[in-house]
Amino acid sequence: MFTPPATREAFAASAAFFAARVAEVDGRWDEHGLGEWTVRDLVGHTSRSLLTIESYLRDEVEGHPEAASAAEYFDRAASSLADPVAVTQRGRDAGAALGADPSAAVNDIRRRVTDLVDASPDHALVATPIGSMRLIDYLVARTFELTVHTCDLCAALGLDADVPPIAAAQTAALIGELAARHQQVTALLLSATGRGPLPPGFTVL
Repeated sequence: MFTPPATREAFAASAAFFAARVAEVDGRWDEHGLGEWTVRDLVGHTSRSLLTIESYLRDEVEGHPEAASAAEYFDRAASSLADPVAVTQRGRDAGAALGADPSAAVNDIRRRVTDLVDASPDHALVATPIGSMRLIDYLVARTFELTVHTCDLCAALGLDADVPPIAAAQTAALIGELAARHQQVTALLLSATGRGPLPPGFTVL
């Protein structure tokens, strides 16, 4: 388990990783990014991993958290928010909202949101669409999204991903937890130790 300070460090590292790779896009915004997204769309979608923190912390939430972990968040999201058309459009809208200088916009978002996170307590409740969560648990989900989608961006642009070790470790830990929750850990362990490929279409989400 990651301690709260390590979780915060992983989040900050993943946000900086994202902003640094966006700075290397160098005008290739209309190239293919991921699925139906252009690079701009992919960056817009990934920027929402930061913007949702800002948005969800604005809403006053009382009581106890409804989702206890990042793994539970993804399980609930998969069953209630998995409208691919809506997800695709939100990415496009977020990409367009980055304006004429997406790299500068992303860096501004990163600074603003990391400052907000630094000023907020671990137990602050965030009002996500699948229920309230403690900020410290939601940050694990944000680190996962930032890390994975920045790797997508690097793959699209032929860049070296070079994921920060602490962000990679927390993302990998969450992947392992999700695999265990879905009875998929055997395939993951065998593949990760060189004992065979993963089944076609394997995902923990």
